[in-house]
Amino acid sequence: MLKYRCLILDHDDTVVMSTPTIHYPAHVETLRRIRPQTAPITLEEWYRKNFHPGLMTFLTTELQMTKEELETEFHIWREFTTQRVPEFYPGMFELLQEYRKRGGIITVVSHSEEPLIERDYRHASQRAGIPPFLPDRIFGWTQDPAKRKPNPYPGLQILREFSLDPSEVLLLDDLKPGIEMAKALRFDTAAAGWAHNIEEIRTYMQLNCT
Repeated sequence: MLKYRCLILDHDDTVVMSTPTIHYPAHVETLRRIRPQTAPITLEEWYRKNFHPGLMTFLTTELQMTKEELETEFHIWREFTTQRVPEFYPGMFELLQEYRKRGGIITVVSHSEEPLIERDYRHASQRAGIPPFLPDRIFGWTQDPAKRKPNPYPGLQILREFSLDPSEVLLLDDLKPGIEMAKALRFDTAAAGWAHNIEEIRTYMQLNCT
C-alpha cells in the first residue's frame, strides 16, 4: 500500500534536467543579442536568482529590462524550449511508471507551459518504447498569478479532482514556490536536490521540507 496516493511534481530541475541545457543558455543568448556589453551571471548565480528574488524580479529590478527586452527574452526562451527537449534524470521516468503501477496518481505543478511538459513525457515514452505515459493532471504556467504556485490554487484543484486528503499527497520540488504552496495546504514535501548544490537553497529546503 502506498504511503502517498498522489505525487505533485515540479518539472524543471526536478524531473527533467532543463536549466543547464535550455533556460540558462536562452538567457545568455538574450543578453548576447540585446545587451552584448552585459556579461551574463554564472549558471550557479542563475539558480540563486531563480530561488530568490525570483526570475521576473531579477529581470525587471536587477537587470531593469524594458517591456521590449522582456518580450525578446520570452521569444528566445520559446525558441530554446520548443527546439530542445530535456532529458529525465536517470531513473526518474522508470520510478514514476512503477509508482503508477502501484496505484499512484501523478500530477505536475510547474512554471513551465503545459504543452511542453506533456511533450517531454511523450518524448521519454517514445524513447522507452511504450505508449504515451502522461501525468494524470498538469498545471503549467499561466499569466494569472492566482492560479500558479505559490498560490494554493493548483493544489486545491488536485485535492478536489481526485478526492484526496492533504495527508495523502507528497510534493517534490527544488525551489520555494512549490514548498510554499504545499505548506499552505499541509502537504508533506520532499526536496529535489540533484540539479545543483547551492548552500542557501539546500539550507532552505532542509529547514522547510518535511
